[in-house]
Amino acid sequence: MSNLREEREQQAAAKSQGPAWKWLALPLALAIVGWAIYYFAYYRRPVSTLDGFAQCLNAKGAKMYGAWWCPHCADQKELFGNAFHNINYVECSPPGQRTQNDVCKEAGIKSYPTWQFADGVRVEGVLHLQALAEKTRCPLPLP
Repeated sequence: MSNLREEREQQAAAKSQGPAWKWLALPLALAIVGWAIYYFAYYRRPVSTLDGFAQCLNAKGAKMYGAWWCPHCADQKELFGNAFHNINYVECSPPGQRTQNDVCKEAGIKSYPTWQFADGVRVEGVLHLQALAEKTRCPLPLP
């Protein structure tokens, strides 16, 4: 009878401890979540053939003023695709409003989009990539 009792105690002790791998579950889950965040936030950023061109525009002092609600600004952004994040962009309208913020008022922005260049020249409206290339002497990538 004592053998049966000892066996039951051993089984109960084994059940209370649980599987040996349980202590690894949390660190493993955290590592997987951390890797997923890194992968989706940094590693998977789409690369555009226009990244270098957009970076050159930024380096040459080109700046675009626009508004979130402006359809022409959306057209301009679409020309750059994923490379637009490299453009020096100033949002002139507070989120959810169609008013102009103080930065754009002080800069004298009258319409959207407005491009301002390092030489002080401003051009209003959507500019095609070739026009931006000619103005800044930034090379467009070959098709």
